[in-house]
Amino acid sequence: MADKINTLPFLLFLLCLSNHIVESREPFACDPKNGLTRSLKFCRVNVPIHVRARDLIGRLTLQEKIRLLVNNAAAVPRLGIQGYEWWSEALHGVSNVGPGTKFGGAFPGATAFPQVITTAASFNESLWEEIGRVVSDEARAMYNGGMAGLTFWSPNVNVFRDPRWGRGQETPGEDPVVAGKYAARYVRGLQGNDGLRLKVAACCKHYTAYDLDNWNGVDRYHFNARVSKQDLEDTYDVPFKSCVVEGKVASVMCSYNQVNGKPTCADPSLLKNTIRGEWGLNGYIVSDCDSVGVLFDTQHYTTTPEEAAAATIRAGLDLDCGPFLAIHTENAVRGALLQEEDVNMALANTITVQMRLGMFDGEPSANPFGNLGPGHVCTLAHQELALQAARQGIVLLQNRGRTLPLSRSYQTVAVIGPNSDVTVTMIGNYAGVACGYTSPLQGIRRYAKTVHLSGCTNVLCNGNQQFNAAEVAARHADATILVMGLDQSIEAEFVDRKGLLLPGHQQELVSRVARASRGPTILVLMSGGPIDVSFAKNDPRIGAILWAGYPGQAGGAAIADVLFGATNPGGKLPMTWYPQSYLAKVPMTNMGMRADPSGGYPGRTYRFYKGPVVFPFGHGMSYTSFAHSLVQAPHQVSVPLASLRVSRNTTSASNAIRVSHANCETLALGVHIDVKNTGDMDGTHTLLVFSSPPEGKWSAQKQLIGFEKIHLVTGSQKRVKIDIHVCKHLSVVDQFGIRRIPIGKHDLYIGDLKHSISLQANLEEIKS
Repeated sequence: MADKINTLPFLLFLLCLSNHIVESREPFACDPKNGLTRSLKFCRVNVPIHVRARDLIGRLTLQEKIRLLVNNAAAVPRLGIQGYEWWSEALHGVSNVGPGTKFGGAFPGATAFPQVITTAASFNESLWEEIGRVVSDEARAMYNGGMAGLTFWSPNVNVFRDPRWGRGQETPGEDPVVAGKYAARYVRGLQGNDGLRLKVAACCKHYTAYDLDNWNGVDRYHFNARVSKQDLEDTYDVPFKSCVVEGKVASVMCSYNQVNGKPTCADPSLLKNTIRGEWGLNGYIVSDCDSVGVLFDTQHYTTTPEEAAAATIRAGLDLDCGPFLAIHTENAVRGALLQEEDVNMALANTITVQMRLGMFDGEPSANPFGNLGPGHVCTLAHQELALQAARQGIVLLQNRGRTLPLSRSYQTVAVIGPNSDVTVTMIGNYAGVACGYTSPLQGIRRYAKTVHLSGCTNVLCNGNQQFNAAEVAARHADATILVMGLDQSIEAEFVDRKGLLLPGHQQELVSRVARASRGPTILVLMSGGPIDVSFAKNDPRIGAILWAGYPGQAGGAAIADVLFGATNPGGKLPMTWYPQSYLAKVPMTNMGMRADPSGGYPGRTYRFYKGPVVFPFGHGMSYTSFAHSLVQAPHQVSVPLASLRVSRNTTSASNAIRVSHANCETLALGVHIDVKNTGDMDGTHTLLVFSSPPEGKWSAQKQLIGFEKIHLVTGSQKRVKIDIHVCKHLSVVDQFGIRRIPIGKHDLYIGDLKHSISLQANLEEIKS
């Protein structure tokens, strides 16, 4: 999220509280020219931030404090504090979805990178961080120009659990380890690496177990996600923990849904105990937009609005996206449902982040990022990075008889399909205004003369009236490229998909054109979620299938570069592509990850589902070939215990050592693999390393534990080291949510290699 709030109460609230919309607000507080404030302690940059924050809070009245608890924070003119809009978005580029950012004047647009699901397919951690760095450059430039805030409610790191979820496109995919690594690296790119100082403040959302928007009459505002402790620890919370602990994110957003009967934004176990207590969040917790109102008005979690305000703030919520807390918190304090000190603690968390951003340091020009301006947005280097990201995220799903790359000697290429000449479709949701676009048709025209027919008016493809003309074009062309798939009318926020097949008559168009085509036929798919294209996979007349996701502003150029061999594809699917029949067995409301054979429930994601797939997680082909050889890996590892006071019974229950009882520092292993390019083309290879634990009822069938992206010229070889931490990578979660290390044989899978490591408990010094 966050959602656009269109409710009348919120608009009235804006009018009442705010004369400080983005156009008129100054982008800084503590103006040194303001004699009223320059001597105040909270404006002194040489004073520790926690002291400055405490000083500022101590000067505020209760009413002033309460009007700072919402995203549209009111000005405090007597202290020289400008109003501030907290809600900006930067999912894959600076976006104008939130009210905190707008385009125009010196900032007509910003670099629109591929949608997150496409960037995740690159499996390139350094790329993820570099995109974050570029986005924050552009965000800071726009802030300095008064056109944006500095608090960006991105990234979305929810696990892509169900293939129908309309927002799966925003996520790094179905694997919690990948999502966690993406979260940490993108956040580091956004926030910078300067200790307490923040370049911008990122926010990981939506915590937790949020991945249903609107399915079969159940919407996110009413949904109670019933989640086991096992799945919460093993899947849903993994990316958020990584975001906070490794990424050191400045904010976490709680979600609309309930988890096991409690709204996430009012659950102290989730917020105060886990995010802030166990994981150590140094920052603020914000609600999804209007979710405090939702838990009262829609979920009826409390009897009065004052109780709802008190419950959320006491649970650990610091900021409300929406008007609810500004309206009801004062009465909650007056009625002794809440202490003013609770409000002070919430403000301490938000104001501290603002001070870490330099928002109370005077003119932005005095800030290390104060030199960033219009000339740092949409630069040639940034646009080249968007192109590189799109190239790296494209996945070659099938290449029958080496249909691709296409020969550049073709005279005429037919380009057909509803997504063949799109622009805005390529950037997906939560996007801004792109610097410019290269559509697939425009990209292909750089390589060959084209004949273009959309075939369908749009992706809904409600009729087949134009199909005859498309067949004629294919019959007379040297090659045919069909660009099909989805867009935001099919999958989006609050739009979950009904099925996994191509919409409308798209499948008919593909089959008819392939049958008529004189030359090779290539199917290019744009989508965030998986599509069941079994018909195309099994059609011998369709030579190759590419998935481009939503490839960003330069997507058409990247697609063409791959089609004609200027780029060798190296992307891998970050999610499983299921057959349509899978959906009948898995209600979106069933949050269980593990299969339940007794009820016919097949489980979810590659980790737990064993049934047929269209294309598996991690699948992706290349125009060249790679060989792996294992150089060095341990065969046996002894797991030492951290304390002699740990008893044999509690430690080795079910033949698995509790991670908290193991001496994890000594359990870092290195696996060395040689990778060789054995084909006839330079290429980039993603090395994926999976592990399978000993047989057991808790375990995933296999789990990704590491990956590495390497570029190899033809005939060359590189040695790759994958670090395996036993406690982190070879552990499993039991039914009570406790992470344990199974004793016994763990199998590693590296490409076509298999290696076994035997873990043994070191219990020699434990007395019976």
